[in-house]
Amino acid sequence: MMQGRDVVSLSEANKALVLRHFEEIFNRQDLAVCDEIMADEFVEHGVAPFAEAEPGNVNGPRAMRSTAEWLLAQFPDLHFTVEEIVAEGNTVAVRLLGEGTNLGPIGPLPPTGRRFSARSSHWFRVANGKLAEHWATRDDLTAMVQLGIVHRPSRQPS
Repeated sequence: MMQGRDVVSLSEANKALVLRHFEEIFNRQDLAVCDEIMADEFVEHGVAPFAEAEPGNVNGPRAMRSTAEWLLAQFPDLHFTVEEIVAEGNTVAVRLLGEGTNLGPIGPLPPTGRRFSARSSHWFRVANGKLAEHWATRDDLTAMVQLGIVHRPSRQPS
């Protein structure tokens, strides 16, 4: 059985792993880190904008590299600020502020040249010192409105 101090140090190590994920892969654009911190057997529950289903079981390093390349092609200055991070055992939750300028196509849509700033929450499960599972709740609507991809409905007079 783990002692209190062991649980704290495990939680701190797991938080550091998640911080590396956002700081090194996205903010520093060091995609080699994917091989270091992502489990080969990874379960992705986060659905990409406009996707119809979760990716599910994927190769972690390959899937994360692909996701990072896809996002950074659209937003070369993408930056995540960790606003809060908590961990208990093998679970880490993080609240982020994501910001960037759309300079690459978003699917079939041309770049807008506009900036977005939106929040998201991410949950990770850590196994054997690597990220093994991920859930995400993102405010994609706010980002799409800021980018001019989705327009607010006009208000009808009351």
